[in-house]
Amino acid sequence: MADLQSLTSQLESALQHPSSDSTPSLLSKTKIALLKSNALLPSPQTPAKLLHSALHILELGALISIRLQDPAAFTRYFQQLQPFYSAVDANNTTPSDSQRSKITGLYLLLLLSQGDYAGFHTLLETLEIQAARKGGDRALEEDEYIKYPMQVEQWLMEGSYDRVWAETKKDRVPSEEFAIFSDILTATIRTEIATCASKAYPSIPVTNAKSLLFLDSEGSVVDFSNERGWCTKDGRVYFPEIDGVDGEDGVEAGALGGTGGAGNVIGNALGYARELETIV
Repeated sequence: MADLQSLTSQLESALQHPSSDSTPSLLSKTKIALLKSNALLPSPQTPAKLLHSALHILELGALISIRLQDPAAFTRYFQQLQPFYSAVDANNTTPSDSQRSKITGLYLLLLLSQGDYAGFHTLLETLEIQAARKGGDRALEEDEYIKYPMQVEQWLMEGSYDRVWAETKKDRVPSEEFAIFSDILTATIRTEIATCASKAYPSIPVTNAKSLLFLDSEGSVVDFSNERGWCTKDGRVYFPEIDGVDGEDGVEAGALGGTGGAGNVIGNALGYARELETIV
């Protein structure tokens, strides 16, 4: 336990200033220490103190992974934490300093940023069942970390991209870790809207593209256009012609991305793009 305590202290320091060079090695050492202590997976025989220490370490690993902008590592930590959360639920011994709510909310936001709407709703349904069992029907709506991704998902389904854009600003998110995935989510939305707009129109004014794509300047529009192989000329963005697409109404049948949540989001994006019809 002494070795675990030392490593935990180092992780707590690393959380404030994580380094892509040294912190992953520290995380690996800590996992090895948990393995040697037979605490990498919980069991009915795991002492409560060791169980809580292991849970705290894995939560630190999850949050550090976010700050290192490593979604894959964060996902692994989230999955490793689930049996620990089940264990403390069974014993009714959840530590008061647990970061469970924050980490779960971050994972929900990650699923949104990856377009995994099925995974998002599956997890949300699981959380609702857990809350109902504990007698807290409104617990999710009152939890700022869970409520935030729920609201973002609702705005996405409504096509309220301006609302998503406003609420993902660093001063509007529940914690600084959420801002990292918010940046990824904004980029995903921008890409979806760009794809739909390019299929809906032969060209649009640069000034309108700036608003449509939530970019900060017309120069950013030019840079974004160059990255996608678009042409900017005489104050307009020209999209490349696509076989089978004829002007504004020539959207291919498969352009809405299939069925389910992701298709709805892309469909909303296309609808938002079409609102420019009166000013293009």
